[in-house]
Amino acid sequence: MKTYRGKSVYKGIAMGNVIVLKDRELKVKRCRIDDVAAETVRVDKAGKEAKSQLQRLYDKALKEVGETNAAIFGVHQMMLEDEDYLESIHKMIQTELVNAEYAVAVTGDNFSEMFASMDDDYMKARAADVKDISNRLVKILQG
Repeated sequence: MKTYRGKSVYKGIAMGNVIVLKDRELKVKRCRIDDVAAETVRVDKAGKEAKSQLQRLYDKALKEVGETNAAIFGVHQMMLEDEDYLESIHKMIQTELVNAEYAVAVTGDNFSEMFASMDDDYMKARAADVKDISNRLVKILQG
């Protein structure tokens, strides 16, 4: 028998079968590209799709668990609009002629490491958020 511990959003006890979902590890290859504009458009379209997904998640969470718990999806939407984050992705595509998936993954890793190294606990917690939004974008880009 395995014991799982986690953080509950509801009070009480639950009994039943447990299904553990594991994300497959994202494998991102660095590919040289010829069309910078096309890769930039792919990133922008993926960003719009990610925002749409996050809005649906926010709306569902708002109904089911309340505004406080749903707020994380709003934070993720705002992070997807961060100019420094997006500029870093676009600049990497333009200067290194790399595919969108690779630029998003590397930028996500860099920003995540930057947040994780900060002294402020709130900012450290944002490291996981940056990783989450980057993984969401990569998954969308990979179809």
